[in-house]
Amino acid sequence: MKVSKFTVRRRLFWLLMVLCLLFAALAVRLAYVQIGKGAELSAKAEDSWRRNIPYSAKRGEISDRNGNVLAYNITTPTVMAIPVQIKNPEQTAKSLAPLLGMTEESVLKSITKRQSIVRLQPGGRKITMEKAQQIRDLALPGIVVAEDNKRYYPFGGLAAHILGFTGGYNQGLTGVESKYDSLLSGMNGSVSYLSDAGGRLMPGSSEKYVEPKDGLNLTLTIDKTIQSIIERELDQAMDRLQADSALTIAMNPKTGEILGMAARPGYEPGAYQEYDSAVYNRNLPIWMTYEPGSTFKIITLAAALEEKKVDLLNDRFFDPGYVKVGGATLRCWKKGGHGSQTFLQVVENSCNPGFVALGQRLGKETLFQYIKNFGFGSKTGIDLNGEENGILFKLPQVGPVELATTSFGQGVSVTPIQQITAVSAAINGGKLFKPFVAKAWTNAETGEVVSETKPQLVRQVISE
Repeated sequence: MKVSKFTVRRRLFWLLMVLCLLFAALAVRLAYVQIGKGAELSAKAEDSWRRNIPYSAKRGEISDRNGNVLAYNITTPTVMAIPVQIKNPEQTAKSLAPLLGMTEESVLKSITKRQSIVRLQPGGRKITMEKAQQIRDLALPGIVVAEDNKRYYPFGGLAAHILGFTGGYNQGLTGVESKYDSLLSGMNGSVSYLSDAGGRLMPGSSEKYVEPKDGLNLTLTIDKTIQSIIERELDQAMDRLQADSALTIAMNPKTGEILGMAARPGYEPGAYQEYDSAVYNRNLPIWMTYEPGSTFKIITLAAALEEKKVDLLNDRFFDPGYVKVGGATLRCWKKGGHGSQTFLQVVENSCNPGFVALGQRLGKETLFQYIKNFGFGSKTGIDLNGEENGILFKLPQVGPVELATTSFGQGVSVTPIQQITAVSAAINGGKLFKPFVAKAWTNAETGEVVSETKPQLVRQVISE
């Protein structure tokens, strides 16, 4: 069938219109990509081309309450390789191996990995400044010496269990180094460059430096002088008594601030690998549980006075040297007993039978409520990891004997931090404070105080 010229022209016209519409749509799309999305796509392209050489932020310093620095950083360079930029891997490995204390084979294996950046480990991490300069002087293509930091503890093992230590990448592992790792570590920076798909440096491109943001400085509640004294005394006691372990806590009873805390055996944070992990993982003042004995009588006495169950000057008690409770004989430390005495003398003489009488006057419900109110049986919440709860009798299990032994500190298990916190509440006006070691945070550059820990009252346990 013959098609008329008019039909052909009409079809060509509509084809032309369709092509014009397609061209207009393409132009609009191109304009949108170039103008509307241009900056975003350019940034994505640059991001895909950019390679980063990390620069570590300086970890915040840790000081005592008087400004004595207990932990700070030493600049320690680290060697990195950009494999695609290395022109002669065998010669590069041969030149680096003796400087890094590594074999040529291990260096060669590292620098030929299919990665954008490789750390030369272990020999290339945290090297000396002199060795870093020697490597820079070699001017080896693809080998970069970046800045890193190493933690230094100038007073050796002083306050080790409070400070803790950092690992190979300056990450906190124990103590306040771990507890406050995110605040101390800061944000790392980098030097970045543009590379092609093969990882080679793009001609004419410039490096981009992102400055690292240093961590905050931490001021502790501890006093270096007090800490030094208690550690000296612990060392002497360990030597004199040939003890397996020893510990001390010094606390401000009016605030809960820890002024000193130490345990033996101790360790040096900078050489923690040389010690048994049980030594640095167990902070005895907050981890160890023990039977408090006569020091626990302070709690029974405080409860009896608060409940008006005793008149220390006018009430009397006769101590024959023992007391029979529920078929058990509980003895006084003094053979033959103290005889007739006031309850003030019961306290002065630390007389077990006299405290059994106070416990009986209180009854198990009242005595154990005071014990819990003083913080026993639960964690104090001190800002250190590894705290234990201690162990108390469950109230249904408390019979006459359990009540009697608890009243003079036997049959219960407490932690040293619980004991010092409770005794502080007994003598500071009845206020139970939460113990803490982190006093304040400051900006490393400006010295401005970012935050400060205020004393936290848990509860009023007894009246003043």
